Amino acid sequence: MEKPLSRTNVRLEQMTARLKERDFRLTPQRLAVLKILASSNGHPSVERIYAQVHRDFPTTSIATVYKTVALLRDLGEVLELGFPDGSNRYDGHKPYPHPHVICTKCKIILDPELSGLTDLTREVSAETGFRVTMHRVDFFGVCRACQETASRKETETIGS
Repeated sequence: MEKPLSRTNVRLEQMTARLKERDFRLTPQRLAVLKILASSNGHPSVERIYAQVHRDFPTTSIATVYKTVALLRDLGEVLELGFPDGSNRYDGHKPYPHPHVICTKCKIILDPELSGLTDLTREVSAETGFRVTMHRVDFFGVCRACQETASRKETETIGS
């Protein structure tokens, strides 16, 4: 009996299949980028992906990583999250529109499961007459870890 594929392996297979369908080469460097994006819940930047790929493939350029991520984005296999400061982060684990919670201090990005989002989408559609085809819902704030760090620093300052 075969073991069921993990979510990461399923995503990796979906991504590689899409590239093969379009006759793109599956170079070792490109596969490394795919593996990172398929397995990451952390919404990495191109720079972070590059650092990981570069460890195993030192001759890989950051341009190669940018091109691979852009290709995957254009094929709908990666969700690009752009931010006002001009930076981008990428989600290959869940490449479809979904809500995010983003810490303004440490920049961690989490994917909350919001049961009411479907109802909200219907409500927006009914109120505006739009056929909603996509959405982006981001919540910004300070994560628990950063709050605790700030609280400890305040306590240390008061105690000095």
